[in-house]
Amino acid sequence: MKPIKILLIEDNEGDILLTKEALVERKITNEIDVAKDGEQALNLLLGAVNGSGYTLPDLIILDINLPKLNGHEILQKVKTTEGLKKIPVIMLTTSSSEKDISMSYQHHANCFVTKPVEVDKFLEAIGQIQDFWLNIVKLPK
Repeated sequence: MKPIKILLIEDNEGDILLTKEALVERKITNEIDVAKDGEQALNLLLGAVNGSGYTLPDLIILDINLPKLNGHEILQKVKTTEGLKKIPVIMLTTSSSEKDISMSYQHHANCFVTKPVEVDKFLEAIGQIQDFWLNIVKLPK
């Protein structure tokens, strides 16, 4: 299995550590970049499109509740920007609101996952996301 580059857009330090731990635990050498707010994430992504030297990720894991720009704003920009819109975006958030789910799919999220509260369930969910997106799905180049 070929390693992929993941951009994790998350402001919660605990969730960042747990997500990284779950991804590393599977013994797959992924490159994981972290943006801790929406503005930083968009600067990285749009900079890459404009030749900043940052390499675009193969997959984006995006929280909704972020400082500066929220996940819906980032998702909408990613899915309407040439050079970014083909990158799969997984919404991974504490929200289970029907409004957030609907808005995410309306803006072309590839999937919506509510973060489990229990640590072992959270790690399991990340493992399942990784298994699906790395072992089953073919990602665009």
